[in-house]
Amino acid sequence: MAELFLNITNVILPVLICAAVGYGLAIAKIPFDKNTISGLVTNVGYPTLIISHLSKRHVNVAEFLDFMLAAALAVICFGVIGFVVLKLMRLPIRSFLSPMMLNNVGNIGLPVALLAFGNAGMAFAMAYVVVVVVGIFTVGMWLPMGRFSIRDLLTSPIIYSVILTLILMSTGYELPKTIGQAFDILGGLSIPLMLLTLGYTLATLKFSTLWLGLALSVIHVAMAAAVAAAIVWLFGFTGVQKGAFVVSSLMPVSVATYLFVERYTPEHTGEVASFILVSTLLTIVVLTVALTVWV
Repeated sequence: MAELFLNITNVILPVLICAAVGYGLAIAKIPFDKNTISGLVTNVGYPTLIISHLSKRHVNVAEFLDFMLAAALAVICFGVIGFVVLKLMRLPIRSFLSPMMLNNVGNIGLPVALLAFGNAGMAFAMAYVVVVVVGIFTVGMWLPMGRFSIRDLLTSPIIYSVILTLILMSTGYELPKTIGQAFDILGGLSIPLMLLTLGYTLATLKFSTLWLGLALSVIHVAMAAAVAAAIVWLFGFTGVQKGAFVVSSLMPVSVATYLFVERYTPEHTGEVASFILVSTLLTIVVLTVALTVWV
């Protein structure tokens, strides 16, 4: 039991330490431009990380696409269940549905998957990240805005990095060595920058009621566990695939969704902030139980 606890701690603690550094930056009032960093990660970090990591073929194309399909199905299920829950709780769909749908797989899920399941686990988690990142910058933005835009989807670098990666994975070609090394460096920015952003954002969020955040967080975890169990069974995932999918599904609410809620429905930022904060803190317990009992 002691060894198992140590292994779980070794998986979670590095992630928390990196986020804690970001939290410390906020407490120390050190300037931190979240919008610039978010833009760099979205337009440079994630696309290059996807290409540099997945083009090394830690998983094959069929497995990657299968995992993406499962992740997309999970997000859709989260959306349907979240819609019903929010209607029953009489909470505004525009403000709360995207946080209910989209998990923080990039900030926490990727490093946890890497530490717990190695490169193959991170590759599978990356498939989940692709789905969620596309969701954040489409549905996650459209819902608070109150309108839809296909242009945002077509102009996202994430889409083209995925296409290029699938071509490389399918044909067996590799990037030129110099470009591959450059992409490795640029892609390596993503996880530490987003973990710092996570900690900094949590320290600066203003929330009005923790009770609503706690209620939504518990519902979110229960919903994620039920959906993950069903999809793991449906797709027949085992081993690393199962572990990566369960961990990715149980991630807390995406911090990125808060930025759009703050911009387009500012009257509900307090409640959404409390949801994000409690959900993130609850992850410590959720991951411990999942890695101990389920995975």
